Amino acid sequence: MEDLPTLLELEQAVVEAERPFNNAIKAEDAIYYDINSLINDSNALMAVIEYQGQIIATGYSQIRASKVSLSHTQHGYLGFMYVSPDYRGQGLNKRLIDHLIKWTTQQGINDLYLDVYSNNAAAIKAYEKVGFTQSMVEMKLSLD
Repeated sequence: MEDLPTLLELEQAVVEAERPFNNAIKAEDAIYYDINSLINDSNALMAVIEYQGQIIATGYSQIRASKVSLSHTQHGYLGFMYVSPDYRGQGLNKRLIDHLIKWTTQQGINDLYLDVYSNNAAAIKAYEKVGFTQSMVEMKLSLD
């Protein structure tokens, strides 16, 4: 919990990184995650990588109920996947995801999902490197 202020700052870094991919993100005070709840949720693991006392990468896995149409009743959902710009390209995302996958499978869950903007080629490439495949494209229409 002592890292909560830093995690809230990093959440805003995620928002800013994704803003170019979605013009509907609020101009101010956009909140993606309930970080406090994720830290305290027994069905979630919030993970960070630190270097010299500074958090440089974040991510979580949360066990969620799956759609009733699927063969699995629960899945792991990965979110808050972020590596500070100065530390990208060093395999930290893979190390973090591997850790989250290990924890998720230890909970008896073998299916994992995450969301990524379809035109965020760098993120898609990073997730494909660790074994994720594209599954569904979300479509939207704004009538403003």
